[in-house]
Amino acid sequence: MSVHLKKAIKPIHLWAIGVGLVISGEYFGWNYGWGVAGTVGFLIATLIITLLYVTFIFSFTELTTSIPQAGGPFTYSHRALGPIGGLIAGYATAVEFLLATPAIAFALGNYLHFLHPALPVLGCGIGFYVLLTGVNLLGIKESALFSLVITLLAVFELLVYMGIVGPSFKMGNFMHNPMPFGWYGVFAALPFAIWLYVCIEGIAMVAEEVQDPSRNIPKGYISGILTLMILAIGVMVFTGGITDWKELSAIDYPLPEAIGIVLGKQSGITKIFAGIGLFGLIASFNGIILSYSRQLFALARAGYLPSFLAALSPKRQAPHWSLIVGGLLGVVALYIGKTDQLVILSVLGAVVMYILSMISLFVLRSKEPLLERPFKAPLYPWFPAIALILSLVSLAAIVYYNVFLSALFFAGMLIALVIFVGMGRHKVQTLVHGV
Repeated sequence: MSVHLKKAIKPIHLWAIGVGLVISGEYFGWNYGWGVAGTVGFLIATLIITLLYVTFIFSFTELTTSIPQAGGPFTYSHRALGPIGGLIAGYATAVEFLLATPAIAFALGNYLHFLHPALPVLGCGIGFYVLLTGVNLLGIKESALFSLVITLLAVFELLVYMGIVGPSFKMGNFMHNPMPFGWYGVFAALPFAIWLYVCIEGIAMVAEEVQDPSRNIPKGYISGILTLMILAIGVMVFTGGITDWKELSAIDYPLPEAIGIVLGKQSGITKIFAGIGLFGLIASFNGIILSYSRQLFALARAGYLPSFLAALSPKRQAPHWSLIVGGLLGVVALYIGKTDQLVILSVLGAVVMYILSMISLFVLRSKEPLLERPFKAPLYPWFPAIALILSLVSLAAIVYYNVFLSALFFAGMLIALVIFVGMGRHKVQTLVHGV
């Protein structure tokens, strides 16, 4: 029997989920890119990755509107490339979203610790897992409304932040030692630039719950990526011009620290900003919990994971076991990983999924020319080709500069493949459709 999710999401909710999924990337994580590339080097890396995401999102929207199912990239790759392609895409997407959340949990803990030093970083992170998993257990309508409110607050806060630090911007600060490692630094910084946009494709995970997906999904994706482009480049440039950027390149709370430099750390505005800075992190945390639960749900519904993960709560129609298990895995990652390591692994999962998604787009154009495509990738085949090439370059950068973490990622993929083939699942061609 087919298991159906509840349709309750409108375009404004999609914008909020898409921006909310990513907006924590503007609050922390990206600044590690300064440490490997400098300000101008990282700006170049960010512009390259912005091109990647613009071409990717316009291409990916074709897949999401043509096949609006909770599995997202897993479903597209399974349909285009078969069960093994689906498994690899599902594994990569699960790693991306499951490991992005503990990275954000660390940042939440650090923000609270910045405000109240007596509060433990790890304990706060676990507390947020419990709180936001509870919000998502209430159902998609409640979770989407929460995402809308918290994302609006987070966007407003970033605009206020730019207004506060903008007058203190000095080009001399921004251009001081701007590319200390040359073009090698630009290459090394690509994963941290991806962190500014990573997870926006999570909109695909809730496609099955969208009202009129063929019309509303493009609205959500396009408005979301445009909002994020403006915020990402604005925050990065303004922050780089207020002080020696090296002071901000290796901490999990660069924005409150930057305001503290401008206004003084004892300023009431600094403390207020650090407090409301939690909004952006909470928005992403909530959106990614929503996304990874749908990914686990879809993989279980298709027989790739234990079937209990595909169960829906009778009253709320939420995948409750996927929410709980995903949260437990994230807490484990909190204990064994560090923020920059989790960022790298999450981004690695993302670019592998981007590569498979763009390959799937080309394959489906050839294999299923009559498939209904309510939204077609503009400038085909150039847009998906650019997205594919830049994703491959980004993958090469991540592997070259992070050999151990890459080996860990691909070892996990190999283990999953061995188990999958050993169980004979690679011979099963059917896929449960949720629409």
